[in-house]
Amino acid sequence: MSKTNDGKHKYRPVLFFTLAYLFTWIFWIPAIYAPENLGAVLMLIGLLAPGVISTVIILTSGSEPLKRDLKNKIVGFYKVKWANVFLAIGVFALIVVCSILLSLLFGQSLDQFAFTEDFNFTGVGVCSALATIILASIIEEVGWKGYCEDSIGNYMNWFWESMIFGAIWAFWHFPLLFIKGTYQASLMVNPLFAVNFFVSAIPMGFIITWVYLVSDRSILACMVFHLFVNFMQEKIAMTPETKCVETIVVVIATVIIVIAKKEMFFETDHVGRLEESF
Repeated sequence: MSKTNDGKHKYRPVLFFTLAYLFTWIFWIPAIYAPENLGAVLMLIGLLAPGVISTVIILTSGSEPLKRDLKNKIVGFYKVKWANVFLAIGVFALIVVCSILLSLLFGQSLDQFAFTEDFNFTGVGVCSALATIILASIIEEVGWKGYCEDSIGNYMNWFWESMIFGAIWAFWHFPLLFIKGTYQASLMVNPLFAVNFFVSAIPMGFIITWVYLVSDRSILACMVFHLFVNFMQEKIAMTPETKCVETIVVVIATVIIVIAKKEMFFETDHVGRLEESF
């Protein structure tokens, strides 16, 4: 991989996203037309792509600090600021509660506080759906936090990094809209619900960047938070209409977090020098 004149690794976010999209979508697009069981296998293989690509880029970078940083971010339990992780989990739980309560104004029911019997993602069965949710929380974060976010953040402040990452990460899910049995496909009953999914990913990008940075760039912290969010989105009986309300609440929470952590999101000391902090 290329290096700068001073020998540091040259981050290449465009290359990462190009490869991540390519090696995800070449499995996900055929999954749209494949029999259900084969489609599930193709979907799971595609899910691995960002993590694999991130790891390969880092291992072939020629940068020992970058390799060491990946190891520390994955297995460095000491890096995790658990109080911050549980705070983030509490914030998202509060977002869900507020969303359901606000939805009552639009004719929705308090029954949404119950757990669903099954997962929305049912294409490969309940057990496989749970395994996929867990796998997604683990594997996705290896890709997105192993290389992706740093590769963008090395060139700009974390506010704009979060905005760009959220948009690109959201669109990465696009083929799932057409794969039978996925959560995203269940939203296609109303195009507004599908649009809401993609819009909501942008403010969520800010929240998970916050989790990442306040835990000293720990992938493990993001895995735990991501797993909680996926589980709540799947198992809490929120209606699609309430999830549209939830997006508004997430935006409000994001604004509060950005204001509270203004120095973190807008500082530029790390720009061009991120590798020096490893």
